[in-house]
Amino acid sequence: MPLVYITRRMHFSAAHRLHSDQLSEQENEQLYGMCNNPLGHGHNYELEVTVKGEPDPATGMVVDLTELKEIVQREIIDKVDHKHLNHDVDFMHGIVPTAENIVIAFWRQLKDKLPNGELHELTLYETPRNVAVYRGE
Repeated sequence: MPLVYITRRMHFSAAHRLHSDQLSEQENEQLYGMCNNPLGHGHNYELEVTVKGEPDPATGMVVDLTELKEIVQREIIDKVDHKHLNHDVDFMHGIVPTAENIVIAFWRQLKDKLPNGELHELTLYETPRNVAVYRGE
């Protein structure tokens, strides 16, 4: 059977502050600029979840997209939507919430949760011009 990649795109809004405890206040301000605002700032994120696998001979699907949507909603979106990533999201505590670190944390939330297919790639659009792609550990 041919290998197929299927993607579900989802949306959420969240706030974060780019700040590293390993850097001084001045280093944080110089490195992160406005993104180091003590109160944080927000984005309207887009998340693409790509699953790979062979289509099931009976259903023709690699993964049921409705089920994939429910899993991503439960494991990620419900936990991050309209939240402050630094303060409100357990699996983000202690992590500088750059797009790179967010997409890795999301992978860890999803990697063992899919009933069919294999998690292939996560693409996180922080803005239309800032995108992080992760293909696993």
